[in-house]
Amino acid sequence: MAKNHVLAIVLAGGEGKRLMPLTDDRAKPAVPFGGHYRLIDFALSNIVNSGYLKIIVLTQYKSHSLDRHVTKTWYTSPLLGNFIAPVPAQQRRGPHWYLGSADAIYQSLNIVDDEQPDYIVIIGADNIYRMDFSQMVQHHIDSGLPATVAGIRQPIELASALGVIDSADGKINQFLEKPKNAVGLADDPTKVLASMGNYVFTTKDLIKALREDAHNPESKHDMGGNIIPWFVERGECGVYDFQDNDVPGSTDRDRNYWRDVGTLDAYYDANMDLISVHPVFNLYNHKWPTMTMIDGSLPPAKFVYGEEHSRMGHAVDSFVSPGVIISGGEVYHSVISPGCYIHSWAQVTDSVVMDGCRIGRHAVVSKAILDKNVVLEEGAVIGLDHTHDRERGFTVTDSGITVVPKGTVVTR
Repeated sequence: MAKNHVLAIVLAGGEGKRLMPLTDDRAKPAVPFGGHYRLIDFALSNIVNSGYLKIIVLTQYKSHSLDRHVTKTWYTSPLLGNFIAPVPAQQRRGPHWYLGSADAIYQSLNIVDDEQPDYIVIIGADNIYRMDFSQMVQHHIDSGLPATVAGIRQPIELASALGVIDSADGKINQFLEKPKNAVGLADDPTKVLASMGNYVFTTKDLIKALREDAHNPESKHDMGGNIIPWFVERGECGVYDFQDNDVPGSTDRDRNYWRDVGTLDAYYDANMDLISVHPVFNLYNHKWPTMTMIDGSLPPAKFVYGEEHSRMGHAVDSFVSPGVIISGGEVYHSVISPGCYIHSWAQVTDSVVMDGCRIGRHAVVSKAILDKNVVLEEGAVIGLDHTHDRERGFTVTDSGITVVPKGTVVTR
């Protein structure tokens, strides 16, 4: 019954500065991931699989490709009043853009007024995980509290870098921001509970909190930094343990997987999580599918030249998307996105290659991220000489991943 009275709000307005250069000309939730997906597809798939089909996506920075993706991919029949709609910043509350995540929702209360939901689910748009939000909503309803925060168990040694939830009997007592001497959970002293940035609110209570926050000149107008503490101080905020969420089709290996892909290293690692023999995050869960729209004009992937060992087009331990041609090249432990062409004697290893890249003959790509439409000319090399990579203006992360910006032509 609650599903008929829920509005889902996806916060997709972040700049994603730590993902530069992948966010040079696109919003963070629009960054390609896992071959033919975008980061936002994971958030939207979770909501839709949970049974909620009234969804708004609040956008702001460099939102064109994100708006286009949501509009072209995530459309629903309006017959039953369903919608998945990108909503840009509109300056509805004055001549300013969104001042924070709470202000983004406050400026969009006209939609809440139109829909009149009993409950509101609010989530971010750029993490990789599976979650059945209907279970969290039911937990929220049963608690009788106005606000509920989803918490994820993390190793206690990471507490000094997290926002830790101190709770008892299902109610949050306080948020501990990066505590140095955190105390472990009662049922597992090696873990703490950290906020996932996913929330459920009873609508009338959220509206009251947002209006008070909007008139507070000292507030940063942030959901996690201001709105949730507002409820905690009043003893009105509950916690939902992500460990209790039971997603259909989950395996023991990928159950409770959650990855914040806020940095280039984390983004790379999350892609690599997909392609092991027994993946840490399993995209082949047909009971809880991750959905997107693939260009229907793309042909299947093709592997050519197999008559001689030195020129055999093949891929091992890899994702190979539609429209890819591996023409006598070799791909190992990599993610290859739609429309890429890998020429003879080229090698791609431990890499993420986005749409439309061209890898020339005898070129080498090792432990790298290539943004869309990168061209490696014959014999060009990426990822083997970090000093040379930096001299050419490419980003090299602390863990040694070379990132090549969109549309770059790499010479020998």
